[in-house]
Amino acid sequence: MMTCPSTIRRQRGIALIIVLWTTVLLTVIAGGFAFSMRSEALATQNAVSAAAARWIANGAVERTVYELATPRLALEEAWQPNGLSHVWREGEAQIEVAAVDEGAFIDVNTGREDLLKGLFIKTGGLDEEAAAYLVDSIVNWRTPGELKRIGGAKAADYKKAGLPYGPANAPFEAVEEVGMVLGVTPELYARVSPFLTVNSRQSSANPLTAPREVLLSFPNVTEAMVDEYLARRQEALANRQPPPPFPGGGGGRSPTWRIQATVTMDDGTSFTRKAVIRRTGNPKQPFVTLLWGEA
Repeated sequence: MMTCPSTIRRQRGIALIIVLWTTVLLTVIAGGFAFSMRSEALATQNAVSAAAARWIANGAVERTVYELATPRLALEEAWQPNGLSHVWREGEAQIEVAAVDEGAFIDVNTGREDLLKGLFIKTGGLDEEAAAYLVDSIVNWRTPGELKRIGGAKAADYKKAGLPYGPANAPFEAVEEVGMVLGVTPELYARVSPFLTVNSRQSSANPLTAPREVLLSFPNVTEAMVDEYLARRQEALANRQPPPPFPGGGGGRSPTWRIQATVTMDDGTSFTRKAVIRRTGNPKQPFVTLLWGEA
């Protein structure tokens, strides 16, 4: 039985269409596979780069601790916990580290009450009465017992406010606890928390390294006095000279350092390690890590 020419042409056309669609389908599959492989390769590369940045940042913190703890004969060679940045390269990584002694901040456990009050007024934006009440609440939080200050708060006040917790009646273990104190709003906490610490164990702050907000917290100082002092302090640091005395007084350095190391890889990957390290004076364990976090 013979097949007519028209039927043969139709069969060839159908076969051609099938071949074309098969080619298109295989092309799409191949393209999707290639894209998937490229995405996986990029993801792997990013993961490797992020891991490298993390470990380099860890090493930068270790180097900073070594430099701060090693005596130097020449002042220009010595690293100081004064907030100045040190920048260098390691292979494909750009590294920037800065260290400041923890005494530059106000200790929420041991800091003077007038400094806390000044911080809540000058930086937190509270008025005198509200700031005084908040200081009372902070003292009540860190003090054992149920004896309440005039403007403070104890367990009954937290319960009355509908909070499922009360004061710890013990020293603050972390600055984040300040956000739980009755009267501390999220906005207020965001403004003042960068200038608080629980690690300096000092009653005052070190003006030689303290930020502007902390210096403004000292009693009987004005913005003009603080800005003039900061300009003179910056000039002294740039010239590798001892900073001038602060007109508002202040405390000394703490044996605890706050270190931040930022690593930027050539492909744009970045990682920041934050650490708080305390010198113990014990040769068997010369340093203790109080904080090991990341930005």
